[in-house]
Amino acid sequence: MSTEPDTKVQAELRENFGKGFARRLRAAGKIPAVIYGHGTDPVHVALPGHQTALLIRRANAVLELDVNGTHQLTLVKDVQRDPVHQIIEHIDLLVVKKGEKVQVEVPVVVVGEPFAGTIVNLDAQTIALEVEATHIPQHIEVDVEGREDGTHITAADLKLPKGAVLAADPEVLVVAISVPAATLAAEDEIAEADAEVAAEQAEASETAESAAEASAE
Repeated sequence: MSTEPDTKVQAELRENFGKGFARRLRAAGKIPAVIYGHGTDPVHVALPGHQTALLIRRANAVLELDVNGTHQLTLVKDVQRDPVHQIIEHIDLLVVKKGEKVQVEVPVVVVGEPFAGTIVNLDAQTIALEVEATHIPQHIEVDVEGREDGTHITAADLKLPKGAVLAADPEVLVVAISVPAATLAAEDEIAEADAEVAAEQAEASETAESAAEASAE
């Protein structure tokens, strides 16, 4: 059974603008949005709040809009939120066509466990890809299973899904495996302590040898 969400959204044309009208829309459980792209004039719409909020939790969501009987495929390009309450204030939607290539930022997800005692440093949270608008991957996995200290994984090393093309610099560092600084410091302290013990033992041994030689004389 498919777990893909239903991306069909009933949108309403809106002719009123301004912050006051936008507030009234949100109070009514709707989200102001604008549709643009492909050389068309921007179209201002209102989207159902709850359904839309659930759909855009997925990165690079594609919405199949029904605007007064006109069907439009759109890609969520930007979501403006209230910085304090995180309420969705406005959404920018880009018109796309089936089979069309688009450039998107896809989240990077780390899987696996690196070599014992090391940690994973995720340097790139997302990676730019060129993909078909209707086949955008939810994320790109980076397998770090058993990777040792000093391992660097760049964009060029990523395994991309079929049809996806890397749009980022191939040399961009995505993941680095390292030993935590605290662990290194602790190892240095242990090494120093071992060296001190060894030096004391050597000095004690020399002292004992000297005493034995003196006794023999």
